[in-house]
Amino acid sequence: MNKTEFDLVVVGGGPGGYVAAIRAAQLGLRTALVEANHLGGICLNWGCIPTKALLRASEINHLLHHLGDFGFAADNVRFDLQKVVKRSRQVAGQLSSGVGHLLKKNKIAVFDGFGALAGKDGSRRLLSVTKDGKPVATLSAKNVILATGARARVLPGLEPDGKLIWSYREAMVPTEMPKSLLVIGSGAIGIEFASFYRNMGAEVTVVEVLDRILPVEDEEISALAHKAFVKQGMTILTGAKLGPITRGADNVSLSVEAGGKTHAITVDRVISAVGIVGNVEKLGLEGTAVTVDRTHVKVDAQCFTGEPGVYAIGDLAGPPWLAHKASHEGVMCVEAIAGKHVHPIDPLNIPGCTYCRPQIASVGLTEARAKEAGRKVRVGRFPFIGNGKAIAMGEPEGLVKTVFDAETGELLGAHMIGAEVTEMIQGYVIARTSELTDAELKETVFPHPTISEAMHEAVLAAYDGALHI
Repeated sequence: MNKTEFDLVVVGGGPGGYVAAIRAAQLGLRTALVEANHLGGICLNWGCIPTKALLRASEINHLLHHLGDFGFAADNVRFDLQKVVKRSRQVAGQLSSGVGHLLKKNKIAVFDGFGALAGKDGSRRLLSVTKDGKPVATLSAKNVILATGARARVLPGLEPDGKLIWSYREAMVPTEMPKSLLVIGSGAIGIEFASFYRNMGAEVTVVEVLDRILPVEDEEISALAHKAFVKQGMTILTGAKLGPITRGADNVSLSVEAGGKTHAITVDRVISAVGIVGNVEKLGLEGTAVTVDRTHVKVDAQCFTGEPGVYAIGDLAGPPWLAHKASHEGVMCVEAIAGKHVHPIDPLNIPGCTYCRPQIASVGLTEARAKEAGRKVRVGRFPFIGNGKAIAMGEPEGLVKTVFDAETGELLGAHMIGAEVTEMIQGYVIARTSELTDAELKETVFPHPTISEAMHEAVLAAYDGALHI
């Protein structure tokens, strides 16, 4: 093989693409990766990682303003926004550089440019790589994995302008803290930004067109989150209809119909967080058997597109739009290409996490979806107020909810709100992946004192056996 001939070319260097490339190299495949922007993709550079750095800063700001609860006092508590943002960017930069090191370590050829399918040479796929419209290379490979991700959806009238109306990118690098902010959309992205800016002192209004915030979560958890955010001082308008937006010199005005009332709102800045669209354009899909459905590439259980030698993973391949789903798909897809026996991913075993305050995490079916599927259920609930570690930490606000099949004892779903639940949900994910039932979970010993004990109690509660409530 020459330097442009490979067993596999991965197009896109996000959490799906770079992980797929590394696994391919581990399996002995001559591998190349094509990335047009930054290694690590949106997740590492403009999503998962830098937002968590910002949210950590906002948690610290919240704690500093509640030191009296722990017996401390401090005067003139303040923050330097530029340093907060700078640290977030440094964290992203450090990890992006780390991805580059991993690719080099695994002897993966990295091409800086935009990759697109460019026909065939016998049984091999050809890909063109361009940078700023100029050709960089033509690559040849037996197999291609498309991992180009997605971008923020833009609604008419809500086009980000970099000043008054922000996408996630502008929201992560503010030059000054807005006094007031409107967040349109209450999914994980919208709620995380709402939580960050509220904890940093901004007046925040969240608008959601559906009848509740965090609509993919269990209704009970969604209601508790709504209550917690309102208690923190957020204004939340659900079942909302937005009127025309007027952009002023340094503010935005609009009317919102919600709850039978019309609300006149004027804020410094607006964050639009109304979903994503797949990056399917200019990938050379024309004339192939690849099918695009609502901006996402359709794939089978092993991420095969239907076009020989072409696969798609991650956000490009549809929901759930989560980095860990993309990474797992990347590994599974590569192992299938390498001829290994793989298990298709069960979407119901993929955890979802929202890193607001309080945190939210879930896996499996909600109570409502389980009942809609015809299951007879047993539901267990355990509040954080009954957990010693949560009270000692000053985090008594929370709930763990379990949903079991009443006939078989199968854990159908688990839903949590409270401190550190994004770290705890994996226990239930392992239980579902291992097909554990209530019997094994009841017999599992949880360490004391930990917040995770609430997970055990929520299992016991489904069978009327909770001990501390």
